[in-house]
Amino acid sequence: MPLRLPDKLPAIEILKRENIFVMDNTRATSQDIRPLKIVILNLMPLKITTETDLIRLLSNTPLQIQINFMKLKSHTPKNTPIEHMMMFYKDFEALSKENFDGMIVTGAPIEQMKFEDVEYWDEIKQIFDWAHRHVTSTLYICWAAQAALYHFYGIPKYDLQKKMFGIFRQYPLDMQLPIFRGFDDVFFMPHSRHTEVRKEDILACEDLSLIAESKDSGVSMVMARGGRDFFITGHLEYASNTLDKEYKRDMGKRDDVELPKNYYKDDNPQNEPLVTWRAHANLLYSNWINYYVYQETPYDINKIG
Repeated sequence: MPLRLPDKLPAIEILKRENIFVMDNTRATSQDIRPLKIVILNLMPLKITTETDLIRLLSNTPLQIQINFMKLKSHTPKNTPIEHMMMFYKDFEALSKENFDGMIVTGAPIEQMKFEDVEYWDEIKQIFDWAHRHVTSTLYICWAAQAALYHFYGIPKYDLQKKMFGIFRQYPLDMQLPIFRGFDDVFFMPHSRHTEVRKEDILACEDLSLIAESKDSGVSMVMARGGRDFFITGHLEYASNTLDKEYKRDMGKRDDVELPKNYYKDDNPQNEPLVTWRAHANLLYSNWINYYVYQETPYDINKIG
């Protein structure tokens, strides 16, 4: 939670430049509190697993958060019980009448398809456009990041010669951004994808800011609209065993399966995974909630957009 300090205390501006979360008395006394509304568009096949991964990270804040789950009307999931979907998820049509403080759009196992060939592409575009008007800040993850970059800015995706699979070092490019408050000079991020967006395309678009990258896995994080949109190409939300399950699932079923890099202790799949990304995952989601949602969203949620 923010530190509440006397008005005009010199330390306030100094701490703000260091990305320390503070507010003066004038702001604190005029600030009303209500639960933050976060909507999650979960496109992953194993929806319960993804829900758990994201809620684990969103719970790492003292703020009260109300979670809503959105589903597509143009796609029926095959790996989640229909009873679960009916009980916990609502169609976009039902939720589109509301505003939300934050939104998360997950990846989907369709990255090698052309965007226009995806059965729910028209609905996804409609949701992306709606989010720009009805959500204070949105996180787009993996395929969703590629799809949103393509939809809004025409950024193409490219096939990789082999799957980007493992844990890779990432480097923040602007440590003054609040999203990186408390970060080290290097952090680790899981990746599992067959396609990529390229640095030169991001840099050529003046509306986009490349804010983190990797020498091995390339573009890591892109920001737009002053933090109202974040595009993350990896999976900081992954649990410790996610890549292990994926690797063992695909072994013997595909001819392009390689050991996930920098994942198992001593690179031995008989050993437990070495978790190196959990702390920064919690930090990134907390920073997003605190700085780009809580600090930016209006108290009257109807004023969003």
